[in-house]
Amino acid sequence: MIDQTLLIVEDDPGLQNQLRWSFDQYRVVVADDRESAVAAVKRHQPAVVTLDLGLPPDPGGVSEGFATLHEILSIAPQTKVIVITGNDGQFNPAKCIGSGAYDFYQKPIDPAMLAFVVHRAFRLYALEEENRKLQRIHITSPLEGIIAASPEMHAVCRMVERLAPTDMTVLLLGESGTGKEVLARALHGLSPRSRKPFIAVNAAAIPENLLESELFGFERGAYTGATQQTKGKFELADGGTFFLDEIGDIPLSLQPKLLRVLQERVVERIGGRQPIKVDVRVICATHQNLSKLISEGRFREDLYFRINEMIINIPPLRERTGDIPVLARSFLEIFTKQMRRSQLHGFTDEALAAMEAYSWPGNVRELQHKIKRAVVMAAGPLIDAKDLELAPGGVKRRLLTLREAREMAERQAISAALSEAGENVTKAAEILEVARPTLYALLTKFNLKV
Repeated sequence: MIDQTLLIVEDDPGLQNQLRWSFDQYRVVVADDRESAVAAVKRHQPAVVTLDLGLPPDPGGVSEGFATLHEILSIAPQTKVIVITGNDGQFNPAKCIGSGAYDFYQKPIDPAMLAFVVHRAFRLYALEEENRKLQRIHITSPLEGIIAASPEMHAVCRMVERLAPTDMTVLLLGESGTGKEVLARALHGLSPRSRKPFIAVNAAAIPENLLESELFGFERGAYTGATQQTKGKFELADGGTFFLDEIGDIPLSLQPKLLRVLQERVVERIGGRQPIKVDVRVICATHQNLSKLISEGRFREDLYFRINEMIINIPPLRERTGDIPVLARSFLEIFTKQMRRSQLHGFTDEALAAMEAYSWPGNVRELQHKIKRAVVMAAGPLIDAKDLELAPGGVKRRLLTLREAREMAERQAISAALSEAGENVTKAAEILEVARPTLYALLTKFNLKV
């Protein structure tokens, strides 16, 4: 939902009160000169602004009003500015619209008519914002459930798209909290099996003595307490996808039985003698070094070769160029809606710098938890480093490599130029002072689309 913030720039206290009363359905912010108006735009990011051209120190003219208009639009070009004036002699509607104003209105003010103009401006802003979100969605949401802007994660997503239609066994490798299950669900969702079950089991979360029955099921009377026949997770996933997380924690005693399932696609319940055919696509994941486990005799080499038909390495959050602020803003939007904290509008520069500098050992999951906590604890309209428990003195700084710094700068410059040019590649190339073919090559390099 678009924030319903209206900024009224007016130096007459009586008119300020009248406009406040007229627009009580909006979140009204008032400024009475250029400096306070610019500060309000930076702080509140209003969708619509009503701007009196006659501002001090030139209340009888229009120079200060036009200067304020230019400065507001330079900060927030999408904002709809409605110019209001009572100076017929110097007021030029063509100049007003040509300077970037959305509309103009001449005093005396008719509250009902001005309300109509303001409401129309809010509707147009909402439509344009929705269009901008649709244009950006391929950049920030390359796959359902995945939010990423980095070339590293876009490469992972392209690999998921290529592997999804196949039945190949996939091994997802990555640190805890990098999103292995999210990618497994994406592999399932893009596959021909998407209408069938997706069954996930975390081997590290189930006691060793219960894991076998959880995976393969059991017959009635197989052991004390087995009062009825129960299907295992492999059977429940029949026709769909079975995701085995933390496969590195599978006990050595169970590994031969798991290997048979992968080789022959049959399971035997505990206490049963009849092989049961299962049609499943298997996806495995772990944060452990399986090669090391093999050398230590804790993981079977033949099982490793069976599960790694294709390997997807998921980079940790600290190595995803530009993903931290994108993920942070996405989580902020989610949690402010859930907790009804609509007064929170973003992060301070200090908070963004602290997040970029932190090493994130818990990866995306840790970032998500810190944002959730900050939404609860933040007192002002912006989340700061202390709200995130990332005070500058306690930040563990990671220096960027030269390649990372260069690619980050290039990506930010391209994104800014495209935004300034309204997604027009020719204009963006002119801003960047490069040829169009060069810009297209860079868009391909960074997996950006227009």
